[in-house]
Amino acid sequence: MSGKLYIVPTPIGNLEDMTFRAIRILKEVDLILAEDTRTSAPLLKHFGIDKRVFAHHQHNEHKATAEIIKFLKDGKNIALISDAGTPAISDPGFFLVREAIKEQFEVCCLPGATAFVPALVNSGLPNDQFIFEGFLPVKKGRKTRLKILAEEERTMIFYESPHRLLKTLSEFAEFFGEDRPVSVSRELSKVYEENVRGTVMEVKSHFENNILKGEFVICVGGNVNKDRRTKHKDKYGKVDS
Repeated sequence: MSGKLYIVPTPIGNLEDMTFRAIRILKEVDLILAEDTRTSAPLLKHFGIDKRVFAHHQHNEHKATAEIIKFLKDGKNIALISDAGTPAISDPGFFLVREAIKEQFEVCCLPGATAFVPALVNSGLPNDQFIFEGFLPVKKGRKTRLKILAEEERTMIFYESPHRLLKTLSEFAEFFGEDRPVSVSRELSKVYEENVRGTVMEVKSHFENNILKGEFVICVGGNVNKDRRTKHKDKYGKVDS
């Protein structure tokens, strides 16, 4: 009998966001694949999960996948977790899932924590249609991508690191316009969670005068005409932190 691959989301900060099902699956599988075993160890210990854990990250996923496929062929059930959130969303996982599907193994992704969903919902920006961009290219292709996104009418969602946040907001002002509505969420679900909303320049000014720590999710309003923006002006208010 072939094994099964489980994609298991883990909390993005608050351990209470771990689901009962996720805990059960992690206790039942034969082995766990973790993005960073050192990061996952405290989480697994907290929930009393004692299983073999192997590293599976962007630097070894292509090489390790062949071995994982062998485990699945041997009937082993395997769970993949990332450091936080849902694997394969700006984290390793896509390649393994694709190869497992090619080999006709059953893949089951559990619902659970993903940082961009709460960031989008509490941004106050239109969320009936949106696009998830993840991390922008660091160098090659960055400006080209920003030029394309400047015309995007849907709400855009980005992940960003603390040391690049101000640079990214400056580029948004340059390519999208200084008055484009934006919401930046920091440390979602954690004690110091912060959501800052306003125009690009207002939000940038806020973070120029505050400590940049934690994980950031940026939601940017789409390129809409003035008539539509006026109609939805309640969604494009001043800075609200």
